[in-house]
Amino acid sequence: MYKNVLNQCTIPAIAFLVVCFSCFNANAQVSFSGQLRTRGELRDGYGTLQTKGYKDAAFISQRTRLTLDYRSSKLIFHTTVQDVRLWGQDASTITAADGNKLGLHEAWAEIILSNKKDTSFKSSPVDYFAVKIGKQELVYDDERLLGNFDWTQQGRRHDAIVLKVLQNNWQVDLGAAFNQNSDAINYNGTFYTPANIPATVKDSKGNLVNTPANMIPLINSAGISAKNGAPAYLNTPGSNAATQNYKALEYLYAAKKLNKTKISGLFLADQFSKYILDSVKNTSGTDVGYVYGKRFNQTGVNTRYTTGLLANPVFGDKNQLALTGGYYYQGGHDREGLSLNAYMFTSSISYRPNTLCYTAGWDYLSGNDAFSTSKTNHRFDPLYGTPHKFWGYMDYFYAVSGAPTGGLSNPYLKVKYTSANNRFTTELANHYFLLAQDQKDINGQAIDKYLGTEFDLTTGYKLNKFTGIDLGFSYMAATRSMEYAKNITPGTANLKPVWAYLQVNIKPEFLNK
Repeated sequence: MYKNVLNQCTIPAIAFLVVCFSCFNANAQVSFSGQLRTRGELRDGYGTLQTKGYKDAAFISQRTRLTLDYRSSKLIFHTTVQDVRLWGQDASTITAADGNKLGLHEAWAEIILSNKKDTSFKSSPVDYFAVKIGKQELVYDDERLLGNFDWTQQGRRHDAIVLKVLQNNWQVDLGAAFNQNSDAINYNGTFYTPANIPATVKDSKGNLVNTPANMIPLINSAGISAKNGAPAYLNTPGSNAATQNYKALEYLYAAKKLNKTKISGLFLADQFSKYILDSVKNTSGTDVGYVYGKRFNQTGVNTRYTTGLLANPVFGDKNQLALTGGYYYQGGHDREGLSLNAYMFTSSISYRPNTLCYTAGWDYLSGNDAFSTSKTNHRFDPLYGTPHKFWGYMDYFYAVSGAPTGGLSNPYLKVKYTSANNRFTTELANHYFLLAQDQKDINGQAIDKYLGTEFDLTTGYKLNKFTGIDLGFSYMAATRSMEYAKNITPGTANLKPVWAYLQVNIKPEFLNK
């Protein structure tokens, strides 16, 4: 009952805070806005190939957000309350057992310590210097490696602290994050179990038991704990199909604007908890079963580092021509502790003479060669970015089911029309997917590197200043090699997947003072 009372009081409480903020400081800027984004989807092979005989899936999801922003000369405060669910996921009449479904997407404060544009600062050694603390989105450049993954209804955010400096067209950000599961007084060390694990699991005999502490249980396709099973999650912790969330993260980002050219560099290190494969005995009557899993109670971490440069020169009096070129390297050790030696590069050219924009590009992400005896991991992981933007809207790579073992080579073409009043857009994109490295078939022979071709047709229309409507349709012509890339039994999948969606995005502004 108490949780429901909290749920009912949340919106009035936010409204009360808005009034208080606006009254206490007449010189401050206060805004209160919302978002209701409803999306219906038809899926027949979204994210991975469907086995023959599977039926299409259809559902409607919804994101609801309320955002409060407060800005003064010395402080920026931002919080976003978020609710994400499917239509019909809850009973039409909820009970006390349903509890509070609301959560925080963002809650941060930016303390401004220097600002030359603000005369209230008596002395400012740099153009701008601030410290940003709390739950926040990390968004840089084109969101290839660090982004908010806004396409997903839940989005992505980090609990972090960021030092921000602006000086003479330079931007320098230094950020860090540290994750922990418990603040219990008697908690032993800082061991971190990096997942939303289920409270209960079935042991090897099928008996339901509590999940052992500091363990991600391993289960088979029947939901029974097994030595060779897959990790059991309530929600996958990484939206690029990562099997672990990081224990800690540090990064340095620097960017410089030279006329119309932006050059940026990133150095990021993330650490992952070490684990051992373990089992816990469970006796239930005459049954003696075991819960198998990964137990995160080992000292030390596996550290991975990623570094690289991105350049975006723009040409023409109306910015008609834009180029992009970037290279990133990954080293250290991966989540499992293997030595890591991977890389990616991206290049593209866009030409927009009028209302049409033509783009051609190529992305390459390294992978492992199945015929190599090397124990080094060469699979590049695009970190915590927004993969939906880059490697096809059907999210076959780095978004839902992760990276193919053999990496990815992706030449692509796009053409986009934007109306003169910017209210209507439509785009057709084509992705040509290939493996970056050789992989084996069931007979040990090399498979064809060509995985398939995807076509994405999207259309958007701004109904008014706060309402947008988006429609999308995607089709893929996959090959048998895609079955191997997605770990599907050869000859059992439908190779012509389709996906469609219709989305209404409403973003009203209730207050702007």
